[in-house]
Amino acid sequence: MRKYFWALCAAGTCLSAMAQQKSPAKTYIIKADSVKAHVQPTMYGIFFEDINMAADGGLYAELVKNRSFEFFPSLMGWTEVKKDGGEGSVEVIDRSKERPENPHFVTLTVKSNSGYYGLANEGFRGIGVKKDETYSFSVIARQHADSKIELHVELADANGTVLGHADLKPGNQDWEKYNVKFKSNATVQKAHLNVYAKNAGAIDLDMVSLFPEHTWKNRPGGLRADLVQKLADMKPGFLRFPGGCIVEGRDLATRYQWKKTIGDIDKRENLINRWNTEFKHRPTPDYYQSFGLGFMEYFQLAEDIGAEPLPILNCGMACQFNTGQTVPLDQLDPYVQDALDLIEFANGSTDTKWGNLRAQLGHPVPFNLKMMGIGNEQWGDNYIPRWKIFIKAIKDKYPYMKLVSSLGPDPDGEKFNFLNNTFRGLNADILDEHYYRSPQWFLDNSKRYDNYDRKGPKIFAGEYAAQSVGIASPDNKNNWQCALSEAAFMTGLERNADVVNMASYAPLFAHVDGWQWTPDEIWFDNLRSYGTPNYYVQELYSLYKGTDVVPLKLNNQAVSGQNGVYASAVTDSKTHELIIKFINSGKVSQSAGFVIKGKKLKSTATLITLRSDDLTAVNSLDKPTSISPVQRTIQLSGNKISLTVKPYSMNVIRVKLSN
Repeated sequence: MRKYFWALCAAGTCLSAMAQQKSPAKTYIIKADSVKAHVQPTMYGIFFEDINMAADGGLYAELVKNRSFEFFPSLMGWTEVKKDGGEGSVEVIDRSKERPENPHFVTLTVKSNSGYYGLANEGFRGIGVKKDETYSFSVIARQHADSKIELHVELADANGTVLGHADLKPGNQDWEKYNVKFKSNATVQKAHLNVYAKNAGAIDLDMVSLFPEHTWKNRPGGLRADLVQKLADMKPGFLRFPGGCIVEGRDLATRYQWKKTIGDIDKRENLINRWNTEFKHRPTPDYYQSFGLGFMEYFQLAEDIGAEPLPILNCGMACQFNTGQTVPLDQLDPYVQDALDLIEFANGSTDTKWGNLRAQLGHPVPFNLKMMGIGNEQWGDNYIPRWKIFIKAIKDKYPYMKLVSSLGPDPDGEKFNFLNNTFRGLNADILDEHYYRSPQWFLDNSKRYDNYDRKGPKIFAGEYAAQSVGIASPDNKNNWQCALSEAAFMTGLERNADVVNMASYAPLFAHVDGWQWTPDEIWFDNLRSYGTPNYYVQELYSLYKGTDVVPLKLNNQAVSGQNGVYASAVTDSKTHELIIKFINSGKVSQSAGFVIKGKKLKSTATLITLRSDDLTAVNSLDKPTSISPVQRTIQLSGNKISLTVKPYSMNVIRVKLSN
């Protein structure tokens, strides 16, 4: 958890200086001993999808783009370089019959013993390097007969100044992996990598790779530490992966297939990213998936940050916004078997085929998978019969598995109503609702779940984000108005925790130079990252979700928009706290008095405030915490809490309960 700014506030003082205008005082009643619902540990989590360069160029710390020459064209990201009069040529070799999963490599031919000849790699919108960081270079190489080529690798800035370098002497005429480490002498936002060959002859190269030594938990070939840390700081209840429309693919040939994402890195088949040219406003033809971040890494990441894994699998349907291809029902078996094998991979003993493979990959202990999704954002008649086949096969073999079912891309309308009614009739476990809507929609729908069937399927608010302009608009901003509306809406999720068991903002990550969709929760460049105001809203809910919902009412009604106020309350049996979330979405201050019944309070409370006077305000790489939590301590008198709450603010009140 990040260090919040601390300030002491004298008894009876307000959260912050009073605004010139203030609403009449309101008294809110909290029955702290009356448990309305239990909050699931999975209540607030993370939705990960490889959009906006979230994986390659983002969370996956590889710095070389197109390391195995599988993009189209094969040398995308690479350029020919010469030094000190060196001459040569490069040829892309096709070996698709021998290695269909990794069909290309390059041959560098050097024409003389003087100078250097080779290739430069541009990285993912440049290569970010840090002063004194150690970088691990590796390559799979093969010398040609009678060649004694040496490799010289170096990081250089835009002016050609060398930042760090090392030499390699591949000596084998069979494929072999070679490694070397070196340090950078400067911090550069957009460097590039030069791979030079020296001495006449020829050499084959594949899997040209560069990683910082300091990855998450310092795992070689691992994940970018600052990005994972932001996820860990949230203490999420679950991690949904790998998406998203990535699961479906633009067509079935480009769908996500988990079995192709595990095992040796050089045997993971590259795939064009389905977001590469999806939006005319942000074409990204160089956007591919290396699957260095694959299902084993996802499971490991979930374990690292204490989150339940939630894999989503293709159900035999491609993205319905694109081709909408479907697999005939009598040909669905391989898709179903993938689901069954994944459960065995995650949970099976080492005596099973897939459990044994998990152990070979370094994790003999099962991952304890409890839930998975069947399809992503499917809708219509074609979805139901495929869903039924998956459900029967999985439940027959693994009856404990909770299965997530799609309610389509919208929170209402014909598609939604059809699936909602159908799945309720089929007693589905968990229904996945998505809403990308205006901030006003989020305010208006804070009561959405108040009247849902308490005995029906549980709800997963699987993808949501307030859109400042419109759905998928390139002009959307992660501004405070959007984050504040989401905070207000989430009081309704929390108040109805007996129905809503999971929720996640989406998308999660975006590269400032490589995004396709906005808004997004966390933004980054090659060296830095920051959480948006939306991120801090999610973090505060996740950190202080409590264990039990208790009633918080005004005039005997749930607080959901009265005078612009939204509120919810929980108790935490682990920390022995009462936690109040109080959102003032209006433009005037609120005088709020809380009367706590059924429990006695300690004499102090902790207040955490997230706010801005400017609804259009955003965070940025240069000002990453412009809108971020501020923490204070106040004194209490008896079982009453009296506050004056500023406009446009989210407030979390934590007070210890006496025995």
